[in-house]
Amino acid sequence: MALDFTAIDFETANGFRGSPCSVGLSKVRGGVVVEEASWLMRPPENHDHFEYHNTRIHGIRAEDVAGAPRFGDLFPEIGAFIGGDILAAHNAAFDLGVIRSGLEVSGLSGPAYEYVCTVMLSRRCYSLVSNSLPYAAEEAGVPLVNHHDATEDARACAGILVDIARRNDANSIAELYLSLGLALPKQQAFQPGDGLSKQTLAALAAVAAGSQPSSRSGVGNGSGQLGRAWSNWPEEGTNPVPNPAAEPGHPLFGQTVVFTGELAIARPEAKQRAAEMGARPESRVTGRTTVLVVGDGFVAGDLRNGRLTGKAKRVLELHSRGQQIEVLSEGEFLQMVGGS
Repeated sequence: MALDFTAIDFETANGFRGSPCSVGLSKVRGGVVVEEASWLMRPPENHDHFEYHNTRIHGIRAEDVAGAPRFGDLFPEIGAFIGGDILAAHNAAFDLGVIRSGLEVSGLSGPAYEYVCTVMLSRRCYSLVSNSLPYAAEEAGVPLVNHHDATEDARACAGILVDIARRNDANSIAELYLSLGLALPKQQAFQPGDGLSKQTLAALAAVAAGSQPSSRSGVGNGSGQLGRAWSNWPEEGTNPVPNPAAEPGHPLFGQTVVFTGELAIARPEAKQRAAEMGARPESRVTGRTTVLVVGDGFVAGDLRNGRLTGKAKRVLELHSRGQQIEVLSEGEFLQMVGGS
């Protein structure tokens, strides 16, 4: 088997993708993890505040990285470990975005990377009610004890990709993508002075305005308080038309999306963000629904412990009847649409 790649996972200090504080990498050769590496780091200057909800998720505090190099200074080591490998990540748009935005605000150039998104592959090759990392890892037979430890998450991502390749009788990533009729995506190289990514522009505008983007989890303002009162019946708003010019390869393109629970952003805004990516937002769970986004601090484990809204319970019922519906947390949704 020539299944060679490097799996990567970042944890961030706040809602801006370019605020990495930890990275884990697993290098795979012939379908076997042969080497791993991990680093703690200070995020780039002016983007290095730690928000309460991010720390609650991954446990890393500002004092834990106080003596560590900044991301821009450390990236040569990270890049050397990756080498010319294809990168694999669970929700690759987020992790590749961390590299791009982190280097952009550091004033550094970035290499081109071909990459694999195991969320996308999980959707194609598994039949799960949630394709979040714990569920996909369980389906792949990969133990995941400390979710949000960057090294463990990277190792789990590697195991998922190896399992999917095995199920498709593929001996390499090229064979896997050929068998699935997919083209391997690529993040292009960039130099300082090139057009900045949307996430970087938003973060720079926030710094200039003296504010900060909200947390990666999609909740909170860095003070440990939710800072917002919620009504019992969130305003649904209108259902915007899907953007016809959206990227067909985006994970939300062509999906019918319904929102439930208390979101940290207004539900009409969430619908608009989904529509921009080519999704069709709707207000009720029906036979057309393919994605349910759950707010109010939902995590994948809630699918088992019963902490669900009426819409989520309806999704589980339809999924048990064979309807292909995926459940996402609000944080996973925001990572997909590039928002905070």
